[in-house]
Amino acid sequence: MGEQQSLMFPADSKRIGIDTYAGKIHVEWDPQAAVTPLGQLPFFISFLKTSGLYDDFVAHCPLSYTSPNAPKKQDVLGTMIMSILAGHHRYAHITSLRFDTVNPELLGMTKVISEDATRRAFKAIDEESGVTWLDDQLHKSTQAALSFGPWILDTDTTVKCLYGKQEGAVVGYNPQKKGRPSHNYHSCFMGNTRLALTVEVNHGNQHSAKHIAPSLWRYFDGLPDDQKPALLRGDLFLGNEGFLAQAEQRNAHYLTKLRLTANVKRYITKLFRDAQWVDAGKGFEGTESHLRLTGWSRERRVIILRRPLAGEVALVDQGPVQLQLAFLEGAETMKRYEYAVLVTSLPLEVLSIAQLYRDRADCENCFDELKNQWGWGGFTTKDLKRCRLASRLVALVYNWWSLFVRLARPEKHAEAITSRPLLLHGVARQTKHAGQTTITITSSHARSHSVQCALQELNGFLERLKNAAEQLSPLARLKLITQQAFRCLLGEKSAAIQFFPALSAG
Repeated sequence: MGEQQSLMFPADSKRIGIDTYAGKIHVEWDPQAAVTPLGQLPFFISFLKTSGLYDDFVAHCPLSYTSPNAPKKQDVLGTMIMSILAGHHRYAHITSLRFDTVNPELLGMTKVISEDATRRAFKAIDEESGVTWLDDQLHKSTQAALSFGPWILDTDTTVKCLYGKQEGAVVGYNPQKKGRPSHNYHSCFMGNTRLALTVEVNHGNQHSAKHIAPSLWRYFDGLPDDQKPALLRGDLFLGNEGFLAQAEQRNAHYLTKLRLTANVKRYITKLFRDAQWVDAGKGFEGTESHLRLTGWSRERRVIILRRPLAGEVALVDQGPVQLQLAFLEGAETMKRYEYAVLVTSLPLEVLSIAQLYRDRADCENCFDELKNQWGWGGFTTKDLKRCRLASRLVALVYNWWSLFVRLARPEKHAEAITSRPLLLHGVARQTKHAGQTTITITSSHARSHSVQCALQELNGFLERLKNAAEQLSPLARLKLITQQAFRCLLGEKSAAIQFFPALSAG
């Protein structure tokens, strides 16, 4: 058919007229202008440079090329970091970043590489070396926070549905899409701070305690004694002899839930009339006892919680988590209760233990944010190796961004759906004149003035930190940053200003 005629405008037609309700306007294109929609990213880049996190991240990356035409390591890592920050879920989305001529230079990059080059780069990384590198970087991003005092380690699993022929895509426990192949993400978080500690990608049917325990205990045993968690907190999948015995061997306190098996149900029925029920908060009553189930090596303390239910009277077993038992109260009335049974080594009273377990629900918010607002639901490849690397890289950037947002807004954790429009997005234009580079930001957020004030204050803190703590090690500098980020949780006496008075200068 021969070559078709191009439908593009002639090269010299840069200005066209458009008829609108405001009258005729003129439009022109300027492909050479240095602009970016991630206009406030330079503040985050400044945070990474001041803390030393990014330099250490790049320096220890095990990626290496032999070809002189291969992309630079900084370009590969910088491209992936920008993609994750922008909220991408697939390598194909990287293409939307290639027009950005502002932020890559600020990250020490020469260009944004293509999606295919990014995939090939992570394929070239040795799996063991890559996992060790990213696990070490995850630990460095949270190490300072672990030394502030007693803390709680929350552990749980989440399901990542798969729709192709990926390695490890096996049908397993999947409550939302039964029969769908998946990967299983086992993760640990630091309670209240929402910082990710570890993540491991397993096959879809590897979600039980025996598959999860190795990575959990590997992380726990690798911590110094003064940084070990005061409590291990998990869901009912950890309520078994294997996990409980391992925790007791390490003298680690635990709090988890038991499955409502037939023996547990009989025990609840036995306690119904004889036990002394006390207030457990949130409408629950609680009582404590000691129980030794079949297969347990010893007797353990259990907390039984119940809450009255309204509605029709029935004897219904609501799956493995909840149980409704009906009991006669007098001659004609009948009550129903929802039950939960906790097993713990803590010596606290019933109310405190019940509230501690309810606080574990915040761990579910971490999964929701990482899967739906970050990249845990995507960056899928056929091989499991790159999925393992991508999951850790997403968790690492999530930690960096959480610390950065906490510096700007320390009162609470802000999820990405809120913090990105607030502290990342904004049209920016870069100009250079007389040896100076200026970035002019136009934020479209309704709270642009408060955002500007917060970022100016954050930049002032980083400038004072660089001037006053330039001789400190990266870990000591990161500790000051983490203290400042979590000053609302730690209290004013633990803020970085109090630990390093020179930072208050100016």
